Amino acid sequence: MREASWNKLDYVRALETVEGYAVTYPGKKLARELRPLTNVEAIAARQRETEEARRLMAKGAQTPLPSLEGMEETMALLGTGYVLSEQQFGHLARFIRSCGQLARYMSAKSAEAATVASYASSLYELRELLAAIENSIDRGTILDSASAELAKIRKRVRAAEERLRRRLDGLLSKHADCLQERLVSQRNGRYVLPVKRELRRRIPGTVLDESASGQTVFVEPLETAGLQQELSACRADESREELQVLARLTAEAEGCARELSINIETVGHYDLLFAKAKWALALDARPVEWNEDGVIELRDARHPFLPGKAMPLGVSVGGAYRTLLVTGPNTGGKTVAIKTVGLLTLMAQTGLLVPAGEGSRLSVFHAVEADIGDDQSLDRSLSTFSAHLRNVIDILAAADRSTLVLLDELATGTDPEEGVGLSIAVLEELHRRGSVVLATTHFNEIKEYARTTPGFRNARMAFDLDTLRPLYRLDMGEAGSSYALVIARKLGIGENVVGRAKEIAESLRSGRPLSPVPAAGDLPGGGAEASSSADSGGAYRAAAPSSPGDRRERSAAPASAAESAEKVELGVGDAVWIPSLGSRGIVYRLPDERGDLVVQVRGEKIKINRKRVSLFLRGKELYPEDYDLDIVFETVADRKKRKLMGKRHVEGLSIEKPPES
Repeated sequence: MREASWNKLDYVRALETVEGYAVTYPGKKLARELRPLTNVEAIAARQRETEEARRLMAKGAQTPLPSLEGMEETMALLGTGYVLSEQQFGHLARFIRSCGQLARYMSAKSAEAATVASYASSLYELRELLAAIENSIDRGTILDSASAELAKIRKRVRAAEERLRRRLDGLLSKHADCLQERLVSQRNGRYVLPVKRELRRRIPGTVLDESASGQTVFVEPLETAGLQQELSACRADESREELQVLARLTAEAEGCARELSINIETVGHYDLLFAKAKWALALDARPVEWNEDGVIELRDARHPFLPGKAMPLGVSVGGAYRTLLVTGPNTGGKTVAIKTVGLLTLMAQTGLLVPAGEGSRLSVFHAVEADIGDDQSLDRSLSTFSAHLRNVIDILAAADRSTLVLLDELATGTDPEEGVGLSIAVLEELHRRGSVVLATTHFNEIKEYARTTPGFRNARMAFDLDTLRPLYRLDMGEAGSSYALVIARKLGIGENVVGRAKEIAESLRSGRPLSPVPAAGDLPGGGAEASSSADSGGAYRAAAPSSPGDRRERSAAPASAAESAEKVELGVGDAVWIPSLGSRGIVYRLPDERGDLVVQVRGEKIKINRKRVSLFLRGKELYPEDYDLDIVFETVADRKKRKLMGKRHVEGLSIEKPPES
């Protein structure tokens, strides 16, 4: 499966959500590594165990998941020659004890959650290692009982400390008048007396430090030097023996490294399992029924990342029809509908429970491919259409009967007629390969194709025309309208514009030529603003039919050899068809002696031979009688200039004609 499609369907976000519910480092790692499965038995087993864990948690059960604090570092050091510290052995002992607690808890739950409980059988109790640690270390301190030699050494240490303490107490009394305070302190592990600086020579010994003010010096008395040396030697023996104890324990832990790793892995699996269950509880999710026939039947399905309380969605595809065309207005939920199907399929194949009603069914797909959203790339100079097309090419390269394909807004980003043709051809090819397809579209031609073609079916997103709110309900079996005119009227567009739009839409659907638009001068209050649309050929464009059927009818008529181009007389203002440009234009200047005429096309005047054009529509069909064609051929600015020049001479005022290409 392509990860590009996963990103479009929020699958990566779903994995991140599961990871967020996990609490241990192996659990989080396993969540990041989740991928959709393609074996139906394995998928069903994963969903069953997640459902068991969800039921346990729903009853208020609190699983004693072991703490893995410090375990990642400890396990990384085993086998490297490093001797573990007292603190690291404390982490290790706590982990071993908590694994035993987890095993006992799961044993008690085996009747109600047999699969979940069974994983605890792989946990090792490691009693000998735990006993060795507990007999040697307590709360970060090595015990005297850790070894017989350590017990002897520490006895000598305590005796040496006692002799040194008695000697120091005697010196405190003997030199009381020389001391700042009657106490013994330590500097660098050596016992010292706080002596007044001016009386320092009265106490033989070594100055090891002084106070910040310089009024006190800390002296190691000469009388205690021998005892200090004896104590230091005993403590060195103690440190060596403590290191031996830690080394022996480290060796024992290394001997159990495999069992410890299995325990950590088992805890990580439990952590992941209960992380999936926690999310399932939050979503009110459940398992689905499975098939391998491409049948999808979702009841009361919800997208897990929609804010607020999402409206449930019902979707059915597969069986008698494997391609579903989803129609309806913008913001009506079409894209959300197909993304919901894609994401829930990926989640379910990963072993996650999905927010859908009882009786929902999903099919196992080896690939879920999506072309959703605008992948326009400025740095790669890809247009929206090109980006969509590259996605479709990648999808077609892999699509087969085990592929779920999701296509959003077919036929966009290019010429509508060619886009519709390409879209239908892609749908046909996917249908031929047996892929299950959900696609959204606004185009009536695609809706009609789905209505009349076996294996295809329409569905529409319900829409409240009174409130202009989408209902996020998918009505199966019928194509929906985009409601553009209804929405325009509700939002306040003038009734004259809406009425004209409806007239144009009906003409385009029927293939009839459009009625001419009145000239700006014929409109009440018409002026510069009113004529601006005509300035760029607006009157002509409104009058020219643009439906595919009408275009074929008009362009095919002059194509016969019997009807020679020279035999049809043209007049200024006539509309002509220019096959080489695939466009229409208006005659601006009649043919000269060589047969070259000037035609205005999209606001530009071009010179072209009479043989290269054919009559499309007579000017009298386009414009009212005595219509001023300057409105079509001249800009508003030039017409204003001409009107002003007709009244008086204006210095420097001129009208420049654009060159004829």
